[in-house]
Amino acid sequence: MKNLKAQGRIVLATAVGINFLAGLLYIWSIIKKGLKDQYHWTDTEATLPYTISLIAFVVTMVAIGKLQDMKGPRLTATLSGIFMGAGLILSSLHTDPTLMIITFGIITGAGCGISNVSTVPPAVKWFPPQKKGMVTGIVVAGVALASVFYSPFTNALIGSYGIQRTMLVMGIGILVLVVIMAQFLNNPPAGYVPQGVAVKQNASDQSAEQARHFGEDLNWRQLLKRLDFYKLWIMFAFASAAGLMIIGNVTTITMEQSGSSVGFLLVALLAIFNAVGRFTGGAVADKVNHYTLLVIIFAVASINMLLFSVYNSLFMVSVGFAVPGLCYGAGFAIFPTIIVSNFGVKNYGSNYGLIMTAWGVGGIIGPMVAAAVRDASGTYRNAYFVCCALLAVALLIALFTRLRKVKGEG
Repeated sequence: MKNLKAQGRIVLATAVGINFLAGLLYIWSIIKKGLKDQYHWTDTEATLPYTISLIAFVVTMVAIGKLQDMKGPRLTATLSGIFMGAGLILSSLHTDPTLMIITFGIITGAGCGISNVSTVPPAVKWFPPQKKGMVTGIVVAGVALASVFYSPFTNALIGSYGIQRTMLVMGIGILVLVVIMAQFLNNPPAGYVPQGVAVKQNASDQSAEQARHFGEDLNWRQLLKRLDFYKLWIMFAFASAAGLMIIGNVTTITMEQSGSSVGFLLVALLAIFNAVGRFTGGAVADKVNHYTLLVIIFAVASINMLLFSVYNSLFMVSVGFAVPGLCYGAGFAIFPTIIVSNFGVKNYGSNYGLIMTAWGVGGIIGPMVAAAVRDASGTYRNAYFVCCALLAVALLIALFTRLRKVKGEG
């Protein structure tokens, strides 16, 4: 049993490490600035590879989730390292916007998606059900914390060696490190029962105990027949659109609204709050109603987005980034926790990939709306209002769902 406990901790640490390396999507605003400054791309040209990477991210999560459930995370995590590294290396060999959509957008984006679906599900399976939110939060916090390292590192590399060499160095490093770390990932052995789950005498009793903690095991086809899944999907898509709109444009917003060129430092600030939100949101989700948390998160985020256009100092812009970082991070931990709580752990890989398609749609809506609005008007002001409206819709869905559940409980 001690060896199994140690194995679970190794899997958790490895999952965090791989996600840390896969967090490069969260510093796109820095890469984007390099593409615009050194290649003279338009805002839309520099945004498209990022948007396509989010689409590739979720498409591969859905496709690879089932493979992860069947073959285990070691194989799929190895593939993620190869895709992420190869995409960055190929991106360093050209300066064409269309090719960047393929090399970074599709190849690197797919690798990031595979890494995500290869790390969260196995980590959750090794730990007791009452810690599923906390474990999810710890694993996905690795992605957010990556920006704290990547932001100054990437900014320094681009400034000293240019965007092409920066992508080459990052590509080689990620490929080697992720492939090595992937060899330490695996699912628990058959019949493994995490500490905290009572061991029953027969299979039917054991299944009932698992269902009580993790929810009834449903596959993706059954999931698509559930109305509550679509409510979750819409909330996640709209909240992600607002969060990713901010994350993808930190450096530009900082310069335009505060006149400061230290946007790369605010990328790191946002990343810290993003990580804190993921860990805290996951841990709190183990103790209180998930929908109550979502109501609070959406309310705070929508008010902040409504006020964002009047933030005109470095301090206020910093606060403006900290709030969506915290709220976005918390949501990123809570939604996967709801999926495993309501729909079981057996098919978590494929089900997790399915809910993450909402994040991909949000990645299209948020950054592209922001880029189009800015190219047309020279400011992000109207984009803030659009994102505020999306958060308000998510808030209403969460509120009515919570009220209905309270009635049902009564």
